[in-house]
Amino acid sequence: MIDSGHGLPEAPTEPRVLERSQHPVSRRDIDPRVLRVLYRLIDAGHVAYLVGGGVRDLMIGRKPKDFDVATSAHPQEVRDLFRNSRLIGRRFRLVHVFFGQQNIEVATFRRRAEDVPESEDPLIRHDNTFGTPEEDAFRRDFTINSLFYNPRTFHVIDYAGGVADLQARLIRTIGDPEVRMREDPVRMLRAVRFAAKLGFEIEPATRAAIERHREDLLNASVPRVVEEIYRALGIASAARAFELMHEFALFDLLLAPLARFLRAGQGPAPQSATARNLAAMGRRISAGMEPAHSVVLACLFADLGLRGMPDGERIDLLAELRLRGFARGDTERMRLVMEALPYLIAPSRRTRRLIQRPYFDEARAVFEIVAPTCGGEPQVLANFVSDPEAWIEGREADQRRVEPRESGPGGGGRRRRRGRRGGRSRRRRRSGAEASAPGGSHNGEPPSRAEGEQTAQMHGETAESSAAPEPFERLPDSFDPSSRPRG
Repeated sequence: MIDSGHGLPEAPTEPRVLERSQHPVSRRDIDPRVLRVLYRLIDAGHVAYLVGGGVRDLMIGRKPKDFDVATSAHPQEVRDLFRNSRLIGRRFRLVHVFFGQQNIEVATFRRRAEDVPESEDPLIRHDNTFGTPEEDAFRRDFTINSLFYNPRTFHVIDYAGGVADLQARLIRTIGDPEVRMREDPVRMLRAVRFAAKLGFEIEPATRAAIERHREDLLNASVPRVVEEIYRALGIASAARAFELMHEFALFDLLLAPLARFLRAGQGPAPQSATARNLAAMGRRISAGMEPAHSVVLACLFADLGLRGMPDGERIDLLAELRLRGFARGDTERMRLVMEALPYLIAPSRRTRRLIQRPYFDEARAVFEIVAPTCGGEPQVLANFVSDPEAWIEGREADQRRVEPRESGPGGGGRRRRRGRRGGRSRRRRRSGAEASAPGGSHNGEPPSRAEGEQTAQMHGETAESSAAPEPFERLPDSFDPSSRPRG
């Protein structure tokens, strides 16, 4: 029997139970510390299962990033069993059991809160309450995340049809997708992330719910939305997540400048330089890279920062990101990385100063990722970094060799000296002033050639001594693509 309001079961249903021979989950693939927590809870008389993404990944042959435990024990009972634990959470109390730097999250079985009338805003704002394993399964977001593994009997327990959707490679909400997306809009971003990460498709009803209710994301918790954006775009399949977010027009709500830039670009978004940059970042993540938030943002906005808006629109990217809830530390670091890119694409004396900056490693990593789309050469930068002085001297020697020479008698010629900026007009003004000043000429005659050369030489020395290099440390307060520095 199904509740027409939320699409969740009113009466207990018989779960599908897979025997050990019917599934690939093995205790050998589970962290021994997680098994220790599970068995201690079971030995104390509680029900305890491995739940969520850990079971899902083991079922499809992937290595789980972490493991979660769900139990019938209440948080304080779990705390009493493990001295190496701590209670956390406000809306719903959880227990973290610590093993050195690693912690294992233990949650009590939950069910949906029942104190919100159906006629009111469906957005979940109240605490969940304790429940049974079945109720816990049906309060989860997607069927593939609702599987339980019993380490005592070696059974996989499926209440919501997750096994069938794993086999069909589908992302499907539990219950009515219209309601589930409205009660927690962040599930839209989670659907995108799981589809990209696992290579699954989003089933039609769930897709339709995302398209109809995407504007509800503006009502969701801002920190949760920002964190889910990082999680969706900071994975090996970042390019696929980017494609889905663009397809569902989520960027129009969450990152409006990027959406306008993509629409104004040439060709479809999946073939854009931004998509290629994220694909390159994803390959690095597959090789073991764990990108900081600033690196994810820099790869996402590198093409916009280097090219600017096609129609010349000026944007304050940092202000836009801060308005959407992105942390100042992440956006400022992104700004420094993006402003460094032109100096890494075309190394110069200013690039030498960058090497000493604390963000240089991040800037170099981003440059190596985006180099194929911006015309940079990572090997050129590598040669520069290995010996900046020798590289600069070699480049200047090459420039001197290719500079044009004045032709002299016999076709030989000397190298034509490049005049200083504004030198000719300054010399003319100086000569005119001397001619009109008392003592500036001999009986009204112009100064001799030797005197003129001496005057020009003195003026050149003065101009050279007064010139001061512009410090690279003084960067703009906000990133503006139209005022980016030139290499």
